[in-house]
Amino acid sequence: MPKKVSARPDTQVKPSPKLEKRRRRTFKPEDKLRIIEEANACKHGELGALLRREKIYSNQLSDWRREYSSKGIAGLSKTLPGPAPLKSPEQRQIEKLEKQVTKLKADLDVANDCLDIQKKVLSILDRSSNGSMQ
Repeated sequence: MPKKVSARPDTQVKPSPKLEKRRRRTFKPEDKLRIIEEANACKHGELGALLRREKIYSNQLSDWRREYSSKGIAGLSKTLPGPAPLKSPEQRQIEKLEKQVTKLKADLDVANDCLDIQKKVLSILDRSSNGSMQ
């Protein structure tokens, strides 16, 4: 006796549109300053609630505080993620050109050595051909 065909549940995954458009949150300098001021006004034990409410980490707050204390409101403006570059584009270009000059000097030395060898071989051949003719 054949088995009955059972209705299979729908196994296709349907992504949530909210999850498809994830991107990095950005804070305006005014918002950062407001959060810093609220954090400074917090009493013992209230800071965690503020951080949870604003959905930020304590290290973000400490970074904002440090930027505000060193550069003022301009320090709170948007920065690129990741560490700051150690060298300017001009310095990187200079290093690239210096490496290129070093490589070209080495190539020139090799070419000059090859020419010296060719000259020596030619002089040896001239001596040997002149010696055998005499």
